[in-house]
Amino acid sequence: MPTATPFPDAPVLSPWLRAAAAILPVAATAYIGSASTQESIPTWYAGLNKPSFNPPNWVFPVAWTILYSMIAIYAWRFLGVIARTGSSRRGWWLALAAFYVQLALNAAWSPVFFTAQAVGAALVVVVVLLIMVLWTIRLSWCYDRLAAWLLVPYAAWVSFATLLNAAILRLN
Repeated sequence: MPTATPFPDAPVLSPWLRAAAAILPVAATAYIGSASTQESIPTWYAGLNKPSFNPPNWVFPVAWTILYSMIAIYAWRFLGVIARTGSSRRGWWLALAAFYVQLALNAAWSPVFFTAQAVGAALVVVVVLLIMVLWTIRLSWCYDRLAAWLLVPYAAWVSFATLLNAAILRLN
């Protein structure tokens, strides 16, 4: 019979530190994305050929607000389930590292696509981002399934963004 993973009875981090570690990086990512798109949407982006499935511009901030909220809740939950010892603890740290790597890739995509206007390079970033989001879900699953499920809509949106990025690259 397998033994239970040794998780703490209470979160290791204080509630305020845990909230800050969950919210601040996600908020910084959202800020970078927003700041990178403001000037380019009405100018450069408006002039691109886009596929028929490109949503109206208002959809993006609504979707990202919901997704960033879910991502921050994921982080808050996941930071509360750190394993105490052994391979479970190493696996938890790997999942946390994967989470922050995907968040950095998320933050990088908008400046690459909108500021640098490098649609091909942005496609590479978003493909790696999708892989990292899926890997984060996979790694997180054994620690907190609800947290992992919170990233599934994000993975779906990043999949759509990958398709959209590829279509824009093809059309321009």
